[in-house]
Amino acid sequence: MFASEKNKLNVTNVNQALTKVMDPDLNRDIVSLGMVSDIEINNNDITFTLTLTTPACPLKEKIESDCMAALKELPDVNNIKINTTANVSSAPKINDKEPVIGIKHIIAVTSGKGGVGKTTTAINIACALAHLGAKVGVLDSDITGPNSPIMLGVEDYKPTAQENKIMPAENFGVKCISMAFFVAKDTPVIWRGPMLDKAIRQFLRDVEWGELDYLIIDMPPGTGDAQLTMVQATQLSGGVIVTTPQEVALLDGRKGLAMFKQMNVPVLGFIENMSYFQPPNTNERYEIFGHGGGQKLAKEEGVPFLGEIPIATELRQACDDGKPLVYQDPNHPVSQKFIEIAKNLAAQISIYALGSNN
Repeated sequence: MFASEKNKLNVTNVNQALTKVMDPDLNRDIVSLGMVSDIEINNNDITFTLTLTTPACPLKEKIESDCMAALKELPDVNNIKINTTANVSSAPKINDKEPVIGIKHIIAVTSGKGGVGKTTTAINIACALAHLGAKVGVLDSDITGPNSPIMLGVEDYKPTAQENKIMPAENFGVKCISMAFFVAKDTPVIWRGPMLDKAIRQFLRDVEWGELDYLIIDMPPGTGDAQLTMVQATQLSGGVIVTTPQEVALLDGRKGLAMFKQMNVPVLGFIENMSYFQPPNTNERYEIFGHGGGQKLAKEEGVPFLGEIPIATELRQACDDGKPLVYQDPNHPVSQKFIEIAKNLAAQISIYALGSNN
């Protein structure tokens, strides 16, 4: 009788079984990570909640499958139901910089040079994260050349204030603030460094961002005042560097990497844009600007490679129309590339957040 009670299906042996399931990115079991809760057993049917570290988890299906396999090894199990949810862990505090209230992670998307599609990449990554269920915002820190509102279809937004906070624009599940909202479309912003610094700090702290999992910073190209201000103003969870396959772009990508390292900002990965062109309905690929340079650079520098984005007319048209391709057609092959990159980025952020906390 004692043996049968010991072997009876209960919360304890369900927990023990699930300790065999590992989060491959974090190299720890899901029970010790606090990802398992609300275990219920009814007539040998098991129900429990699996809380992932991000709604953009690239390993969701694998972890769920491993849970099913582990629980099926228990005796007398009938049905298994997994209620999967997600909770993004906040970045660990590693310095004395003041955080932005309500924002769990701030990610700077930058490039060593202009013309590599950095804003297109930042906007579509933001939309991909929102598509996957995350709460996302975009801060356009390119004060003198703001383009994010056009690509998000909010260029005509007129900011209002509530309780001394600027209300951001919102479209496609993504909040946005930009200097473009405060100046006429044909008016150049000709400012010196201190004015740029003040504007960026206001966009961080005087905007009603609410609760965000990820704030994507669309940085201007290069390594100038905006980059320095952003690093000094608050703690960044990390930086992403967008490059193209040409040697000159890769050289500037190295400079961006060196900048982040010098400022003690974790580098979350490289993205290679304009990686190749594939005509519709064909298997042919044309490597117009070369190919694989971004991946090679990431490997040489020991930095994650988040993915590659092909050249596509639909991507350019969607940006011009103010309807990001990821939102407009999430099943498009290029949209799938952005969604894959967003998942890889979210995984790197989780590794950084939970790895630093343990």
